[in-house]
Amino acid sequence: MQPENVNDPLSSSRRQAMKLGACGLCALGLARAGISLAQATNETDPGTGLVRPRPAAWFKPNPDGSLHCELCPWHCDLREGETGRCRVRRNQGGRGETLVYGNPVLVQEEPLERLPFFHVHPGSRTLALSTAGCNLHCKFCEVWDMALVDPHEVHAYDMPPDQAIEQARMAGLKSISYAFGEPVVFYEYMISVAEKAREAGLLNLLHTAAFINKRPLTALLGLMDAVNVDLKSFDPAFYRDVAGGKLEPVLDALLLCREAGLHIEVTNVVIPAINDDMDMIARMCRWIHSELGADTPLHFSRFYPLYKLTNLPQTPVSALERARQTALEAGLNHVYISNVTGHEAENTFCPNCGHQAISRLGFIVDQVELDNGSCTHCGHAMSGLWDENQS
Repeated sequence: MQPENVNDPLSSSRRQAMKLGACGLCALGLARAGISLAQATNETDPGTGLVRPRPAAWFKPNPDGSLHCELCPWHCDLREGETGRCRVRRNQGGRGETLVYGNPVLVQEEPLERLPFFHVHPGSRTLALSTAGCNLHCKFCEVWDMALVDPHEVHAYDMPPDQAIEQARMAGLKSISYAFGEPVVFYEYMISVAEKAREAGLLNLLHTAAFINKRPLTALLGLMDAVNVDLKSFDPAFYRDVAGGKLEPVLDALLLCREAGLHIEVTNVVIPAINDDMDMIARMCRWIHSELGADTPLHFSRFYPLYKLTNLPQTPVSALERARQTALEAGLNHVYISNVTGHEAENTFCPNCGHQAISRLGFIVDQVELDNGSCTHCGHAMSGLWDENQS
């Protein structure tokens, strides 16, 4: 048995919660927020298959009567009653529907470092939301029993957008995050929550695989404050064979995020013998440097055997360190190693003087040495979204 990874979003305690359904999972997160399940669900118990279809955007009719979905690069053509690859968008009576609006399976208070966002309000917590469904099919999915299932097969809560905002405000949180599952598939719900979050003065944070078409992404980014994109590999064959997707739309999405002026962080899970080729990683890092900028935080995350890749070992720390060194040599200023608690590369260093500006141990932020967003040692301005005394 592999040792538990305390930084893994699907740690043993959370795996147990998911076996019990979203009831246990939400209870853990809401209890930390000081929120009762009764408050969160209007006294309504969660149940398997809590699905209330709602009209969905980004559908257009085909001449043969089917519907064409324009949300993501799969461009699914759906006949009457059919559901897309994501499992949550359907043609019902000639009308495009979403099956997950207002029915999250995950409502959980989390430290931003877990998402991970290392350059957004260090040490603060966020209300994370996610639903069933995903438009990729990664063989190493950490939340496959939430993301790669039909919404009728899992427990979910009735949580309309207003209620999600109220939970965040009651808990004194500064942000709503759309993370852990794939937010693209609950696009309409995310838009509604994000609009109300902005009205309430809350930040909107997106962690996504970014497998989405340009027009819907452009409409979404106007509501977001920061995005962390899973750039799973720089190899198109990896996306096709291991992630069940395509690389080019993800790169296009990252460029759109840059054009929108958002704070961007990038996560890459390094998988032994699958995507750990240093030449490929070097190409990826040079692209990030050239297209997104040298200050873009890059997180190299440790792989643990999960889902369909249980035959592989966990990533050696030495491989993560080589990847980090490769990224630094490519000119990136903020390169992190994730899921290795206590590693020096969890910390944030000033790229100008090398001073340790933010100290971390796992998800715990020990010290932040920034003055108005600048290094207290040399005055260098650090990229990110900081608290008032750190911006």
